[in-house]
Amino acid sequence: MSEQVKLERTLSPLQVCALALGSIVGWGCFVLPGDMFLPQAGPLGTLLGFAIGAFLISFVAMAYSYMIKYAPVAGGEFAWAYIGFGPVAAFICGWALIIGYIAIIAINISALALICRFLLPGFLNFGELYTIAGWKVYAGEVILMSIAVLAFGIMNYRGVSVAGKIQVVLAFMLTFGILALIFGVSSLDTAHLSNLTPVFAEGKSAFSCVLIIFAISPFLYVGFDTVPQAAEEFAFDPARSRNIMLIAIIVGMALYSLVTLAAGLAIPYPEMLQKMAQQRAAGGVAWATAEAATLAFGKFGAVILACAVLGAVCTGINGFYVASTRLMLAMARGRILPTWFGDIHPKYRSPYKAVVFTIILVLLTPYAGRSAVGWTVDMSAVGTAIGYLYTCLAARRMLLTTNAEGKNLKSFYCVVGALTSVLCLLLLCIPGSPAAIGAAPAWCLTVWVVMGVFFYYSSRKTWMDMPEREVRRHMLGSEDIQVFFNPGKRGAEAKSTN
Repeated sequence: MSEQVKLERTLSPLQVCALALGSIVGWGCFVLPGDMFLPQAGPLGTLLGFAIGAFLISFVAMAYSYMIKYAPVAGGEFAWAYIGFGPVAAFICGWALIIGYIAIIAINISALALICRFLLPGFLNFGELYTIAGWKVYAGEVILMSIAVLAFGIMNYRGVSVAGKIQVVLAFMLTFGILALIFGVSSLDTAHLSNLTPVFAEGKSAFSCVLIIFAISPFLYVGFDTVPQAAEEFAFDPARSRNIMLIAIIVGMALYSLVTLAAGLAIPYPEMLQKMAQQRAAGGVAWATAEAATLAFGKFGAVILACAVLGAVCTGINGFYVASTRLMLAMARGRILPTWFGDIHPKYRSPYKAVVFTIILVLLTPYAGRSAVGWTVDMSAVGTAIGYLYTCLAARRMLLTTNAEGKNLKSFYCVVGALTSVLCLLLLCIPGSPAAIGAAPAWCLTVWVVMGVFFYYSSRKTWMDMPEREVRRHMLGSEDIQVFFNPGKRGAEAKSTN
């Protein structure tokens, strides 16, 4: 059989760091402070949730770094779940992640309508179509978001090198905008630390406030795992990915914290939340971060915030285009998805058919409305937490089996990462938990699981009957990468190659 077609190695460390950071700090950094963080957790509850989440997710990132070094292939968690536990685990992991990644592209695309309503009120409010979940959908905004979907899709179609260079510029724009916002708000005469009281949300215990934010850590920091999805395209030693991911998580936590503080410092945050509630009831935009920017800079605040949010939205769209298409590429290589998704463009060296499929799916987003798409926050957290769990467990199994140097300490990191993932899943999925997901995302997840069961049994025979060596050759690019599960009837064949 011919050798597997490889992706081109063009990504520099700076481009990969920008990819991770830009994917971490998306639209939620600017919209959720007034919609979720301050109302449900309060300022201190939010900051503690950010910090604890970043600290524990860093253990997950350590496990990722071990697996990137061991198997630097496209698909990341999906491929590693196969290495550690076999094809069924790989299917579950990949199916959970794919909804999380594409949903985040959709979320960021929908934020463009919010930015437009803030910068140019009424400009695109023509051709009213319908109202969904309290959000009026206009033809003008549908056109704007569709153009954005196509623009980023075409850029990724033409290869990750172009996307990586643009990502660096957008990441700098994002960081500059957030720093300008916090400095501007801090200089207001009304800005004072007393504006951040009560430090925890009223009517809730401090513990539950922190748990609410910590539980969505897989969503908040999900962008760092765009690094392993692009590992096959590194133009540097994969061992450097550990520091890149840790830096992205820490800086991401800092930027989330700064934006939340900016929304709470401008005026007493209970007053800000009340103002947002009144605007929402009147059919307004109700955007606390935008209100803080306007107080700090007047009309110029719209420009400052637009730079930051546009950078966040575009880096998020770009980063998860890369992640989702590389995941589909890996699943196609393992025959879990049709091989059509794994075709590499002869000129641009990109998984162009996976990009086209992603474009088609995301083009549905403009018609869903921002409020409906917001349900995917919890869905994304559940999906990515499953990916984190499989990676940590696979890394631990790899370390213990291969007698790696410093395996005891590294194994401990993996255990902490796995426990973090389990805790997030329990907080999100157990009814009565302070962070339990709502009814709408729960039903969406149920539908996705049912679809997964159907897809699993409809394609199971194809990829379960493949010789294990052939699976490794397709999915991992080499028969020499050792796997750590019992292949059953193919055990003798697997052992002969390990």
